[in-house]
Amino acid sequence: MSKIDVHHHIYAPRMVEALEAAGGDPSGWFVPPAWTVEADQAICTKLGVKTCILSATAPGPSIVADPAGAAKLARDLNIYSAQVRDADPSAYGFFASVPSLLDTERCLAEIAYALDELHADGVVLMTRYGSGNAYLGSSSFAPVWEELDRRGAVVLVHPTHTAAGGQVNAHAMQPLFDYPHETTRAAMDLIMSGFKRKYARCRVVLSHAGGTLPYLIHRLTILVHTPWANGRTEDELVEDAQSFYFDLALSSNPVQLPALLKFAKPGHILFGSDFPNAPKPFIEKMTKFLDDFEIDQDTRDEIYFGAARRLFPRLAV
Repeated sequence: MSKIDVHHHIYAPRMVEALEAAGGDPSGWFVPPAWTVEADQAICTKLGVKTCILSATAPGPSIVADPAGAAKLARDLNIYSAQVRDADPSAYGFFASVPSLLDTERCLAEIAYALDELHADGVVLMTRYGSGNAYLGSSSFAPVWEELDRRGAVVLVHPTHTAAGGQVNAHAMQPLFDYPHETTRAAMDLIMSGFKRKYARCRVVLSHAGGTLPYLIHRLTILVHTPWANGRTEDELVEDAQSFYFDLALSSNPVQLPALLKFAKPGHILFGSDFPNAPKPFIEKMTKFLDDFEIDQDTRDEIYFGAARRLFPRLAV
């Protein structure tokens, strides 16, 4: 077992309670069965995973509308994750959850607590916050990015439900196709706002192979020929897009994997499973495709553990 899984979710009891109180996941997706270390380790063995960097999935603490309640939930999630990590630091790490980025002071306080006191491996942010389209490049989020940049933090960007809500039909929940588009929206917002270049000490990991960003970035350079270019050149837009890291959660297939290998910078692709939020047979299918895919051993090692060990140096020992 050698893989480091950077997209692996944990369901603390308080998170399950909060989802139930809110009437379920706003995206329409199912809430997995009760999370246990035993069940988690069983899938890790099956996939060849040595270490998981755990994270609370969407919508995170923002499922609680009351700001103080959301901050309390973030604290509970982080303490729970730290306890799981402390029981076996070689098997687990975690991305800290934070309250809504619209709640700047509480968000900054939780970042400090999680990184300084709990020694979290990084921070997970949702693609947007609030009832409107406040994506991660919003100017109101600058104090949070400044602090994360000062710390050189690793940030996992995870998609959440759309501001519009709803789904196409009863068989097409948002995570199936809206989530990748939400990741692309957030990534382009970070690029066009200048945040990705300004806060370059942050190592930002995009979920699910970057959504549709690798496939659309050259189309998006149309912007340089419009009044909305914001002073950016075509080369800068592509460079900023390639400066992200990309996890392979639910993305190891004949179309996405070759395209991402061609697009991403060397050492910027990481293994991810998305357990337990995707059905186990699908996760196993994606992982087998990656395991069987013809790539050189150095590239395989980078994806499985090399890139992650550089992001999380404690795992390199």
